[in-house]
Amino acid sequence: MPGGVEGLISLRGNVIPVLSLSKVMNLTDAPATRGGSMMVTEYSKRTLGFLVHGVDRIIRVDWDKVRAPESVTSGSHAYITAITELPNGKLVSIVDVEQIMANTFGEAVIGQIERMQDAESFNVFFVDDSVVARKKIAEVMDKLGVKHKHAQNGMEAWTRLSGMASHSQQTGQSLRDEVNLILVDAEMPEMDGYVLTKHIKSDARFAGIPVVMHSSLSSEANRAMGKSVGVDAYVAKFDADALAETLRPMLIKSARD
Repeated sequence: MPGGVEGLISLRGNVIPVLSLSKVMNLTDAPATRGGSMMVTEYSKRTLGFLVHGVDRIIRVDWDKVRAPESVTSGSHAYITAITELPNGKLVSIVDVEQIMANTFGEAVIGQIERMQDAESFNVFFVDDSVVARKKIAEVMDKLGVKHKHAQNGMEAWTRLSGMASHSQQTGQSLRDEVNLILVDAEMPEMDGYVLTKHIKSDARFAGIPVVMHSSLSSEANRAMGKSVGVDAYVAKFDADALAETLRPMLIKSARD
């Protein structure tokens, strides 16, 4: 078993791996026991159980109240993707499950992806708060041969996209010269992908530029939420072939229109 995986459990007809969150995150000050509670999650088309030592509370937090953390690179802090503040002033760390899955089970392997014809004429802008996800998305873009830029959260993405649109207006150039397709994550600090998509779709400067949502939240409910804000396609992480085949026709159509 990979480090931190305690074993398997049969739950409602599914056999799922069970991870000790404290062991996976190398929390040296955690109690020696495995943990008395298990959180069951569906993530990137996988169902996982996470053993924890207790549940303090369950809260709903708007993504505009979530902030990116200071730069952290080692130890358990490397798993923190965002922070938020409770009404009582207590800071709560938000864990990057994609990083945990990559470190435990290995990163997704990107296979052979055919390079697009005239690839250098296509531009993709993508946004994701996960280091692992950004790395894998960039690998797919490189194999397709398309040019790409990225942002780390929705607010940064909207600031940069707005700047591109303003620059195109001032210079009289087409915005398509800078971006042919926008790829967004669903849940991100400062501004989530749903709000970001609403901004893009309500701004006439981005007319005809497709928005694809690329998320670890792969349920039908999340797909419906994406559709309600106007995304042109929804791709569950992380299937490199599905992502590439979704982007190809959209990039070609966007460049032609």
